[in-house]
Amino acid sequence: MLLSKQKKNQAMKGNRFLISITVLGSAGPIRFVVNEEELVAAVIDTALKSYAREGRLPVLGSDLSNFVLYCPLAGMEGLGPWEMIGSLGVRNFMLCKKPQTEKVVDNEKSVTLARKGTGSWKAWFHKSLNLKVSSH
Repeated sequence: MLLSKQKKNQAMKGNRFLISITVLGSAGPIRFVVNEEELVAAVIDTALKSYAREGRLPVLGSDLSNFVLYCPLAGMEGLGPWEMIGSLGVRNFMLCKKPQTEKVVDNEKSVTLARKGTGSWKAWFHKSLNLKVSSH
C-alpha cells in the first residue's frame, strides 16, 4: 500500500517548473507551476481561471478555444492545444485572443474575414517597432 502511494507521488511530480504568462492588456504576468508534460490547453485553462480569480482586467471569459498561447522566442505561430508545455524549453508565454472572424454573404457566397487589430500581440509588437524616439 505504501509503495503504491510513493510510486503515484513520483509519477505525479515529474519535472515541474514555474511559467510566466503575460496577457495582452493586463497589468502583469500570471505565474504558476506546471508539469512539463501538461498540455497547452490545460495551461490556458489554468491561466484563465487564475486571471478571473484575481479579478484582473480586461475581462477575458472562460472559453479556452477563444485563446492562443504564444512563445515569443519560438516564432510567430501559436502553440497547438495538444502540444506539451515543456516541449520548447521556455518559460515565458503570451496569451492572446484569437482573431475574430466575420461572415459576409455576397451573391450567395459565404466569405470569412479575419478582423485585424483586436488585441493581437503581433500588431502591438510591429507598431512598437515603428515608433521613433526623437532626441532633443
